[in-house]
Formats: sequence, structure tokens, C-alpha cells
Amino acid sequence: MAIDLLNIARSGVMAAQSQMGVTSNNIANANTVGYHRQVAEQSSLGSQQIGSSFYGTGTYVSDVKRVYNEYAARELRIGQTSMSGAETRYSKMNEMDQLFSQIGAMVPASLNDFFTSINNVGDLPTDLGMRNNMLSSAGQVANSLNQMQSHLDSQMKQTNAQIGAVADRINEISTELANINLEIMKSPGADSQLLDRQDALILELSEYSEVNVIPLDNGAKSVMLGGSVMLVSGEVAMQVGTTTGDPFSNEPRLTTSTGNSTLVIDGSKLGGQLGELFNFRDQTLIPASQELGQLALGVADAFNQMQQNGFDLDGNIGSNIFTDINDSSMAAGRVGAYSTNTGDANLKVNIDDVGQLTGSAYELSFTAPNTYELKDTQTGKVEPLTLNGNQLEGGNGFSIEIDAGSFADGDRFEIRPNAGAAAGLNVAMTDPRGIAAAGPNISADSGNSGNTSVKLTDIDRTHASFPETGSELTVKIDTAKNTFQVLDANGAIVGAEKSFTPPQIDTGFGFSFEINDSSSAGVTDSYSFDLSFAEGDNSNAVAMAQLADANIMNNGSTTLTGVFEGTKLDIGSKTQAAAVSLASNDAMYQQAYNRVQSESGVNLDEEAANLMRFQQSYQASARIMTTAQQMFDSLLSSVR
Repeated sequence: MAIDLLNIARSGVMAAQSQMGVTSNNIANANTVGYHRQVAEQSSLGSQQIGSSFYGTGTYVSDVKRVYNEYAARELRIGQTSMSGAETRYSKMNEMDQLFSQIGAMVPASLNDFFTSINNVGDLPTDLGMRNNMLSSAGQVANSLNQMQSHLDSQMKQTNAQIGAVADRINEISTELANINLEIMKSPGADSQLLDRQDALILELSEYSEVNVIPLDNGAKSVMLGGSVMLVSGEVAMQVGTTTGDPFSNEPRLTTSTGNSTLVIDGSKLGGQLGELFNFRDQTLIPASQELGQLALGVADAFNQMQQNGFDLDGNIGSNIFTDINDSSMAAGRVGAYSTNTGDANLKVNIDDVGQLTGSAYELSFTAPNTYELKDTQTGKVEPLTLNGNQLEGGNGFSIEIDAGSFADGDRFEIRPNAGAAAGLNVAMTDPRGIAAAGPNISADSGNSGNTSVKLTDIDRTHASFPETGSELTVKIDTAKNTFQVLDANGAIVGAEKSFTPPQIDTGFGFSFEINDSSSAGVTDSYSFDLSFAEGDNSNAVAMAQLADANIMNNGSTTLTGVFEGTKLDIGSKTQAAAVSLASNDAMYQQAYNRVQSESGVNLDEEAANLMRFQQSYQASARIMTTAQQMFDSLLSSVR
């Protein structure tokens, strides 16, 4: 027995050729996304014994492996999810910031123009041209709010479309991952190309949602979204989709399904693009729309009330400039009933005090037999409501009317008092003579309690005892007994004590008014009425103009313009925070990516050096074969 030089040389040539093949493949795929560097593991063939010594018999490539670090890959997926979510958050917030900073600039500008036109009417209260300009400016205010709401609605549609598109792509990935799992389970060995494709798909999936990967014994991988939603189990692919929103249909929810089973899941908790799209819609877009609606209600209510406090050019009590705040066009979308309700209650929300409104939404819940609770969805604060007839009272500036039907135990509704207002706001007045620039002179007695206020509701100037200058009338009101008495300018009683049904009082002297009493036990207060009218009177127009600086919103803490500026500031702050978060998450992602590349990426310099080394090995093994052949030939020649 002798050493087989030819077989040893052949094994060396084959091994070097395999090494060069693997190296060449690495070089060729240096720029292939998702490719993991491969290495050929080389081992010695079994030795043979000749005499008392053991001699090697050559080499072989025992395996070709992917250079893969599961921990580094997991870290990269986490970094990808965070960065993708941060990119989505910044992109959406930047769109909103641009909307409010650029297009939204027309809202405060139109309000300022409106107040300027009111001041012009105050300067020339009988000028029809100035009055026409004021109505035109009012139309610009309504139009600017309508347009802003339209842009927010477009953002809502775009965000919902993005959610649907992401869900569709997730389904494509889940199907492909299940097919790859099936191929891996069929194959006795690990196909690096399949594994690379599998990892690339999982990494892409981590852009859309947080991903948990569960390796299986058969080489396949199960995948979960957000740590709780199974997407791929072996060769079985589940599907995600969207379904109609509940309680508002234009806010679709996310579902997961397998076979005939469908489950609604909370998309905001999935992370990645999907989670940020839901968070943007629910935590930024909808609240911004609510606050815009709050501004629209504030504008309509403030100027409509001022109109009711004054006289138009014909001496009548002013009519509404803008749509009434409880008109159906302003109230669309204030109530949403959950699909799980078993009762048939049909609710209507009425705005009672715009100044108490916030941008919040509320959840109304009913527990039998008679517990009604209102939960602020932003603060979590729960307030009990009182059922008074068919009205639920106790809301922040609004009441809920049970229009029809009845509650069942466990019924829930979402209440959005400001919904629909910005889209429904319009100018109701068409005749400029209707602007109430003049104002009545209603004075409270110095001894009044401070718990009451009055508002004119009707006048008849043809009444013989109508109170004009020199013939003012004083009305003494007892809200404990719900009675009133009328006295003349000298304090003499001119009308017997009469009863009234709160809040309306008809004096019988050509005018009626409402009284608002905030006391608990009732008071006795007096008000003097001088309802004379002069065409040149501008007192009510001056009072209207003062609304520009009046803190009439958010419980007396904010002006009309301040409501919009507050929303704009909040969005700008969120956008800046999103930019900081994006930079931070990008740095973390790059760190994880560099770690993966340092282990699994292709280094062309290293591969070029390997190529030269294996080429030399190949040439050396080939030289052995040549040497062996020459020795064999010499041996044959020696015996001829």
C-alpha cells in the first residue's frame, strides 16, 4: 500500500474549486439586499495506516454555511420597526404641520379680516356697503373652516388607505413566508437562498409591525405581529384586513383571520408603520378635527348671541349671522353607537354652553337600572349624568337628548360634541340690514345677587308702553317664586305681579326676555330696560369687535383665534418631537445594521484575498497531480 498522490491532489483541487465558487458567489452578491455571506467548511479525509505511521488522504468541503447571528438579526428587526414607525410618525406629523402652518393660515387671517369689517360697521353703522363687506368677511371665515375640515377629511381618507395598503402587503408577505416554510420543511438541508429570502421578508415585515419570530424544529419559522397576533404558523398563513369602524364607520379597524374565524385587533399596539398610522389617526387627526369644530361652534355661537343682544337697521332684534350651533348641518357625527349595543336608543347631542366645550371626545355608558356615566377619552375622568325627562345633563357644555328608543344594560356610545361643526358652518344671513349694530340699554340693579343674567328674545315697538328713553321700565324678578313685577322710571308699579315659566318672561309691555339663574335657592333681582333705537347707534357692533380679545373659549381661558393657534402649536410640538425621535431611532438602526453587516455582510477586500488564496491552493494541488504523473512516467521508463 502506498500514498495515493493523485487522489490527494484531486481532493485538493475539488476543495479549492468549491472554496473559489463560494467566494465568487459572495463577491457577485456583495450588493444583493438581504444576502448573507457564505463560508465553505473544509475538513480532512480519514487517514490511512502504512506500517506504523498514519498518512492523510486529502480533504473535502463538509458544508457551506450562511454567516448568520440570530441575536443580531433580532436587534436589526427591532431597530427596523422603531425607525419605520418614527419615519411614519414624522411624515404624517410633518404633513399636518404644513397644513396648519401654510393652508391653515387662512383661518386666523379670515377671523382678523372679519373683526376689521365689524370695526368698519361700528364706524359707519348705517352704511350698507360696510355691512355687505361684513357679511362677505363672515363668509370667508366659514369658507376657511370648511376648507380646513376638507383637508383634514382628506388626511383621514389617505391614512385609512395607507392602513389598507399595509395590510395588503402584510398578507402578501405572510403567504410567501408560509410557502418558504413549506419548501424548507421538504428540503433535507438548509437552502441559503431560501433562508435569505425568508429573512428579507421578515425584515420587511418588521417595517410594518413589531415582529416576533419563533424558530421551529423543522427549520421553518412562525411569525407573530405585535407579540400577540399569529401571522404565520409553519406552512399556514393568516390574513390581516380592515373592517368598518365602530362606532364611526369612517375609522376602519384592523382584523386578523384564519379560516372562518375573524378577530378585531388594536392596530395602535402593533408598532411600526401600522401602529403609527393608527396612533396618528386616533391621537392627532381626530382631536385636531374636534378642536377645529370647537372653533366653528365658538364663532357661530358668539356672533349669533351678539346678534340677539342688539337691534338691526329696522330696529328688530338681530337674527343669526351663522348657522345655528344645534342645526342638523352643524351636528352631524356627534354621536356614534357601538355595534355591541342591544338597546335601540337614538341620541342627539345639544350644545348648551360653547365656552365649556373642550376638544375631547367622551364615552357614554349605561348600567341598569339607571346609571349613566360619561368618560373623557383623553383624561379618563368619569362624570355621572342625570336623567331629566329625556335629557341627560352634566356634560361639559352639552346635554344628550334621548330622541327615541331606550337604553339596555351595557350600551355604549361615543360622544363628539364638536364633530361636523367646521364642515357645517355657513352664513345664514343674506340681508345686510339684519346686522345688529345697535344695542339696547339693559342695566342690572346695583343690589342684584350676581347670579342672574337676561337676554332679549322679542320686541314690539308698536306697543303703547314700549320702554324707550324717558319711559324706561324696570322688571323685578323673584326666581324663587317664579314671579315678576314691572315698575316705571319713577319706581311706581305699572304691572301687577305675574307668574312666569322659566326661563321666558313676557312683560306685557312689548318685549320679552329670558332669565338665567345660577343660584340654588332663587333670588330677587331687578333689571331696567331702555329699548330705544337710533340708526346711528353702534354699541352692539363695538361689543362684537371686542370678541377678538375676549377669552370666551375653554372655560374663559382662550380667545377664538387662540383655539386654532393652540391646535397649531400642539401639532408643531409633536412634529418637532417626531423629528428628534426619527434621528434617535435612525442612529439605533444604523448601529444594528452595521453589526449585522460586520458579521454577515460581504467584505470585497477580504473576499478578494480569499480568492487569491484559494487560487494558489488550486494551483498547488494541480501541481501535485503533475508531479505524481511525472513520477509515474519515470517509474514506467525505468522498467522498459
